[in-house]
Amino acid sequence: MNAATSTGPTSLTTWNLDPIHSNAQFKVRHMMISNVKGEFHGLKGSLKLDSTDITKSSVEATIDVSTINTREEQRDTHLKSPDFFDVALFPTMTFKSTEIQKRSVDTLAVSGDLTLHGVTRNVVLDVEGPSASVKDPYGNTRIGLSATTRINRKDFGLTWNGVLESGGIMVGDEIAITIDLEFVKS
Repeated sequence: MNAATSTGPTSLTTWNLDPIHSNAQFKVRHMMISNVKGEFHGLKGSLKLDSTDITKSSVEATIDVSTINTREEQRDTHLKSPDFFDVALFPTMTFKSTEIQKRSVDTLAVSGDLTLHGVTRNVVLDVEGPSASVKDPYGNTRIGLSATTRINRKDFGLTWNGVLESGGIMVGDEIAITIDLEFVKS
């Protein structure tokens, strides 16, 4: 999604992701009985926000996959291995918006290209926000938003699994993703 160009004043502003106040979480079924949750740190990104027409805005983000944390070191090591993310070959995942649609006053559908494990697929993020801007105690202007989506991990080449004695599988295919982002105006 590119901002319209004009010769007059622009309503397009640039916002940088604040990694300290941003979080990317996921949830996946484990052994078909419960959910395992995890998160990534090392988020980077920017938002080009068009205040007069939000559909002309765009967003790009990168996540350092090696920062995965499921609160279990052995599991995290396995998730970083070639069985899953293969962080030695694919150290980051990226998202770049391609279209933004307004659903309601406070919600958007943000379509974009998600690249994970060397595979790029179009996904749609359900977004709440952006929030109204606020000044922090240091004079910076900030906004926030939350996004959710679901992906099938096999669509991105993440196919490892284990068969259970009961006939089920170790890891579910559907991944629920929740992203909470805070941006600082440039």
